[in-house]
Parts: sequence; structure tokens; C-alpha cells
Amino acid sequence: MDKNSTLFKSVVSGIKKVAVVATVALASVALFACSSSSADNSSKKAEKDDGKLMTVTVYDDLANYQGLAKGWFAQYVQDKFNIKLKMVAPNVAGGGNTLFDTRTAAGNLGDLIITGTGHVNKLVKANLLTDMTPYLDGMKYIKKYDGATKAISDLADKKGTWGIASSVSSGSPTEASEGLEATTVPYIRWDLYKKIGYPTLNNTDDLLNALKEMQTEARKEEGKKDIYAISLFKDWDGASMQNAGQNLAFYGWEPTNYALAKGNGSKYESLIANNSQYVQGLEFLNKAQQMGLVDPESTTQNWDTMYAKYQAGKVLFSYWSFLGQGAYNTSANMAAGKGFELAPLKGMKVFSNGNMPDGNTTFIGIGSKAKNKARLVKFINWLYSPEGVQVQQAQSTGYSAGIKGLTWKMDGDQPVLTDFGKKALLEGGSVKMPAKYGSGTWKDGISTLNFVAVMQYDKDPTTGYKYGYVTWPSVLKINETKLSKDWSEHMGGATSTMDYLKKNNELLVAAGVSYTAPEDPATVATTRGSVQTQIVSSSWKMVMAKNDTEFKSLLTSMQKTVKGLGYDDVYKVDLKNSKAKNAARQKVIEQYKDEK
Repeated sequence: MDKNSTLFKSVVSGIKKVAVVATVALASVALFACSSSSADNSSKKAEKDDGKLMTVTVYDDLANYQGLAKGWFAQYVQDKFNIKLKMVAPNVAGGGNTLFDTRTAAGNLGDLIITGTGHVNKLVKANLLTDMTPYLDGMKYIKKYDGATKAISDLADKKGTWGIASSVSSGSPTEASEGLEATTVPYIRWDLYKKIGYPTLNNTDDLLNALKEMQTEARKEEGKKDIYAISLFKDWDGASMQNAGQNLAFYGWEPTNYALAKGNGSKYESLIANNSQYVQGLEFLNKAQQMGLVDPESTTQNWDTMYAKYQAGKVLFSYWSFLGQGAYNTSANMAAGKGFELAPLKGMKVFSNGNMPDGNTTFIGIGSKAKNKARLVKFINWLYSPEGVQVQQAQSTGYSAGIKGLTWKMDGDQPVLTDFGKKALLEGGSVKMPAKYGSGTWKDGISTLNFVAVMQYDKDPTTGYKYGYVTWPSVLKINETKLSKDWSEHMGGATSTMDYLKKNNELLVAAGVSYTAPEDPATVATTRGSVQTQIVSSSWKMVMAKNDTEFKSLLTSMQKTVKGLGYDDVYKVDLKNSKAKNAARQKVIEQYKDEK
């Protein structure tokens, strides 16, 4: 998922397990005149590669690691391309747009650039991106996904190949892009839900009551008081409080900053409206907090700290499959009947992004000041190759399987995990890597790029099966555990979360489309920053309010303050963009029909 997915307001992750996904629009930033002339890179001849070992600075909005990359993936890349990856990560460094501003003002954002497509036009105008056209001979995978390069060229409004969009897919835009698990739904510790008698969950109040009982049961079993139903973090906050916005997905909504929309374009509403889906998300978390279900460290911890708590079994509710299941659903836990599974919350209409043939709203490109650009183009081409997808996207919870021969192999005509691969991908990833791949464990050496080039449920042409290893017949058999069998028995025989949602008509697929909103007018951009600060700060205060009266008072105060700052002007822009996105969805549906 990428950080710029529509369901994530400032996303995916210190993610040790990444999913999809899916787009936080980065706030518009005024680029300084980094160069007095915007030379046409396409007129230049391809520069020769000196072949030397080089350190490549990667500016990456998705990364959750800062500094020189270490571990097996870094070693794999060095062995293959003779480059070291040095990560510049706003998620870690802090400052958000400030870091972007500072580096662009200096005239060098990075050698490799992974950022939102909303920045393309400005970066090209400021001569901060390289036109890759002179280096494309033999780059079959970049050429294969020409729709994803054209999408970037269209945004640049200038002839050239300025980058390639992420998360490309060959699937239908009207089919859900997830495989077995939905990205954002209520996942709960099923073993504890079982122990309290599988209570009916008619609404989110019933869910909170069940979580209260589950928390009591867990503390009793473990003899510890630091187990909480819900744990939060601030790392991904953007236009609003990211955690509070996740309930939108339960009912088919998505945010375009401050405009909320049904995935099919049937309804729109303001984020700060009294009973908006976002405000309901705040109410849900505040009720949980008043019930003693929210980890008191939520306001100060980061993703990594929170993730470790999931691994230790100290959190019982998860918004995402890659969090709860990724951290806790080890082979040992599932065999014992323990783990996270979809909660049977009634009335859901879960939002799902359809496949995106032209990619998502994050892209990868090459900085204009980079050396050995031909080698960097080869590296990007590799990221979109079957080998690159398997190795770079190797995570857990269904992404790619990693290094052929080490974590997976072909058994006859079927791909299977090796014994090492089972430990790496199904048992938490703490297994130590062989010396030839560098030091450390599998999970610590996973790619720091956190970049999804090709969707994991596309077919790998080298195997005939999907990249996502959890769909392999051999892995499906392994994953039949005490946990999955009990869940299936109480969910109408469903074999997976997506199977359950489809069978029960609880899925709303928003056609997959790469839509990048136009640049904000200067006055709106300035106002947006002030509004964002106020909304995020007030939202956290509302979640931590001691009672309903204080909650409502804070809501009223926030509404009054942001309207005074010019919220209505910003909302008007976001609403227009949200409607334009849904219009683009209708267009891509018609285009796909015509092509068929």
C-alpha cells in the first residue's frame, strides 16, 4: 500500500509488512527556482556509466528507515548493481513537507526519487527530474508498463519519460486489487473473541463492548495490565488524524483531504460535518478511550513501538491486515488457534480500490543531478521485473516471496516456499540470513524502499502463478490452521476475508484509477496548512476527551476555528477534486469495456 493510497491519510509504514495501497495527497509545496533554465533532458545523449561502486541517495516518502540501507536486500542490490542505497525518509526525519522544501530549494531532491505524482509538474519545471528516454534501450519492463510512464509524462506536461507510477496491474479496474485479505477492515484477536462466546456485532458499539470483554480476558490470561484493545500512533497523520479516518473504509467511503466520498460517487460530505464518517471515527476512538481500551502511550509512540506491541500480543484490534495479522499471525500462534481475523461487524460495505492499469499516485524517478543514470534506469527497470518484484516486494502477509532458491523454489510446475522461506514469511521473519546475503535477520533486511512496483496479485510470468505467495496452492494448504478453520466455521464457510465480503455483498469496489489533483491555488495552499494543523491537533484532543461533553465542545471549537481560517475554501477545492476523481473512474470503466 502505498503511502499515497486513498484510504491512508499520510501512510504505509514502518511497515515491516506492507500492503497496499493505497493515497495521501502530499500538501502542495512551492518549489524555489532551483535552476534558471529548464534544459530539455531529452535532447541530451545518454551519459556513460563509470562502473564504480556508488552511494545513491533515495528521497522516499514511503520509507520508514533513514540512512545507509543494511541487510540482505541492500546486499542484493549492491551485488547486482554495485550501488549502496542511502535513504532520506520524511517519515523518520520529521518535518514532512519542510524536508521536501529544503532539498528542492537546494536543487537536489535525491538521486532516486519516490514521491507523490502531485509533485511531477513542479519537479520537471524546476529541472529536478531526469528524462529517462535516452536510457530506455533494452528496458523491457519500463516499456511493458507504458501506461504508467505515460501517466507521469502527462502530469509533467512536457515530452519525456520522467518516471513510472507504482502499483501497476494488468487486472480489471472494477475488480478488487486485494487478494485474500482486505486492506482496511476491523480485524480482532479471534481466539479471544471465541473465548467470550462470539457475541453478535450489530454496530461499532457492540464491537467496543466485545473488545472490552476481550481485553479483560487477555489481561486475566497473561496476568498483565498493559494489554489494550486499541493502540494508535501519529506517524501517518496528514490532512487529518489518520487512525480516526480508517472507519471510513468500513462503509465504503474514502477521503480526498477534507472531502469524503462514497467509492461509487453516490454521496459526498465534509470531513468536519457534525456526523461525518470522520467524526464518527473520532467518536469510536473516544468511546474506546473512555472505556479504558486505548493504549495511553498512543499519543507519543511511533509505528515501530506500536508494531512491537502487536507482535507481543498486547493489542487486540487492528485496522489493517498487514498490522495485526502481519505482526501476530505466526505459524505457531495460528496452529494454537491464536491470531487476528475479520470481525463479523454487520452493515459493512468495505471500500476496495480496483486494479490500476496505469498505476497509483506514487512514482519513482531519477534526480537531475544523479550520476550513472543509465545504471539507475536499469535498477528501476529491475524493480518492475519478475525478479525485482519478488525480491524488492518481499514482505509478509501475502506479498512477494523473495529470493528464488532461498525462500522459494519451483516444485514441478508449482512455486513452493522452502523451509527457510516458511520461517521468513510465515513465522515472523526472525530467521538469520545466510552469510552470502549479509548479516542480520530476514525481517530486518527487507527492502527499505517500501515501494510496490507491481501489484502482488498480478501473475508472475515466470511461474504462471500470482506474485502473492499466500495464493499459491502449496501455501493455502499450509495456512489451514486451527485458527482459520474456527473462523471459517463461524463465517459461513468463507475461506478468506475477501471471500466473506464478496459472498455477503459487503464490498464496494471503487474503479482503479490514477488521479492526481491539480495544484492548489497559492492562497488555498497556505490556508490548507493552517487548517491541517488545527484539525490534527483537535482530533487527538477529541479522542482523548474525558467525556462526551468535552468531546462535543472540542468539535464545535475545531469547526469554528478552521472555518475562520478558511476551511470552506479548501473544502470547495477538495470536493471538486473528489468529484473529478469519480468522473475519471467512470471513464476508465468505459475504456476497459471498449478494450474488451
